[in-house]
Amino acid sequence: MTMKLLYTAHATATGGRNGHTQTEDGLISVDLSIPKAMGGPGKPGTTTPEDLFAAGYAACFGSACEFMSRQLKLIPKTIEVKAAVGIGQTPEGGFALAVTMNVHMTGLSQEDAEKVVNAAHTVCPYSNATRNNIEVTLVVTTS
Repeated sequence: MTMKLLYTAHATATGGRNGHTQTEDGLISVDLSIPKAMGGPGKPGTTTPEDLFAAGYAACFGSACEFMSRQLKLIPKTIEVKAAVGIGQTPEGGFALAVTMNVHMTGLSQEDAEKVVNAAHTVCPYSNATRNNIEVTLVVTTS
């Protein structure tokens, strides 16, 4: 696949899941710790790779919803995306992720909101990267 590259992010991690990661520009600089639920120390004031992935996917998916709402001429008043990223062990002994995208829109019918979200899922770079690799569940609500 050949694509026109528009932007490249750079980050460095040291110490794995109990270390530190930061972007090249220093705007993101966080300590990491394996959560107690996974047998780690769960140090206060730290985050996980899954938290970082959830934040990025939620933001990107929100933009994909905005983009597709304009394309479909189904413009909601608001769009809120909450991403839940879970990690678990596979039957083969490895690890995998599962994602639930909870999208809440105001100003659209349930049917139209679902159209926007489903269309966004076809163009979002995170959705395209995870398709057929990670179980992604879309939950759409309106008010």
